[in-house]
Amino acid sequence: MPVRSSHPIRARTLVRSNLEKASVISNILQSRMPNIKVFSGSSHPDLASRIVDRLGIDLGKVVTKKFSNLETCVEIGESVRGEDVYIVQSGSGEINDNLMELLIMINACKIASASRVTAVIPCFPYARQDKKDKVCLAKQSCNNQSTELMKTNEWKFRSRAPISAKLVANMLSVAGADHIITMDLHASQIQGFFDIPVDNLYAEPAVLKWIRENIAEWRNSIIVSPDAGGAKRVTSIADRLNVEFALIHKERKKANEVASMVLVGDVKDRVAILVDDMADTCGTICHAADKLVEAGATKVYAILTHGIFSGPAISRINNACFEAVVVTNTIPQDGHMKDCPKIQCIDVSMMFAEAVRRTHNGESVSYLFSNVPY
Repeated sequence: MPVRSSHPIRARTLVRSNLEKASVISNILQSRMPNIKVFSGSSHPDLASRIVDRLGIDLGKVVTKKFSNLETCVEIGESVRGEDVYIVQSGSGEINDNLMELLIMINACKIASASRVTAVIPCFPYARQDKKDKVCLAKQSCNNQSTELMKTNEWKFRSRAPISAKLVANMLSVAGADHIITMDLHASQIQGFFDIPVDNLYAEPAVLKWIRENIAEWRNSIIVSPDAGGAKRVTSIADRLNVEFALIHKERKKANEVASMVLVGDVKDRVAILVDDMADTCGTICHAADKLVEAGATKVYAILTHGIFSGPAISRINNACFEAVVVTNTIPQDGHMKDCPKIQCIDVSMMFAEAVRRTHNGESVSYLFSNVPY
């Protein structure tokens, strides 16, 4: 609409003011909605490719290499000035190398004047080291303590464990990350380790979809947590499926070794579905499966968000009584699936792609907490 004024000087002032306001608004919108670039680290290029295919864009050009002394070198192959940058790097494989690579990529984009840098970390590294343990896990290490100290049991409270998850959070922030997108943190409180926004996505909607589509007897199932810490996770899934839940109380004598298990709940003549956020050496879930079969479960499934499968994990699964061990592709699973036919994979790339799209457009991400984008 033209500016009307009987005074020519006032009219010119109003026009100039309106133009300046329009310019300011345009600049604000551009700063909030920059162009998008997605780069992949070397830990999980397949997931990054699936994400960009879903978004309908090309993967950014980046070259990662190592010098002869094993230092990591990263070269960003295109301009990121004023761009909204997303770097996909999972905490798997050579975790320390991949973490360092991610930090260098974040810093490289930040000092190249990227508008915002978001680290997409499907499996957050060092998430299990999120607190100081009250009890010393390796009792043998206390054998050389004085007998008086042992009698008073004071040795149990002398753990000096690091909180490495907090250290990783600090490193990501210092490197220049403005935002974190991850999935099924081992402890949701890890979000509080950051002073930047963290979107912790949940695999639960994809898990529910898989259960309904692949387990014919799911209405006669019971959702089981292999430890007390996962009780909240299994109750949520059980409520959504309208079935009962159970949990297994376990005691450890030392790390990665379960001493005893006690089943709380009735699984007789039911399909038992073990649900956990991650499995490493698979000692816990294999012991839990045996316990469930002893208690009368007809079939046992295991559904895990992060299938790390290190050490003897694959051989343990092959020898266990599982119908299937289902994992998401937050960690590359092609090699594991070749070695173990029981392992099946749920693709969650569409959830990360939708989270990236919604973040880029300034939309709410909470829709993904209870829905799978199709």
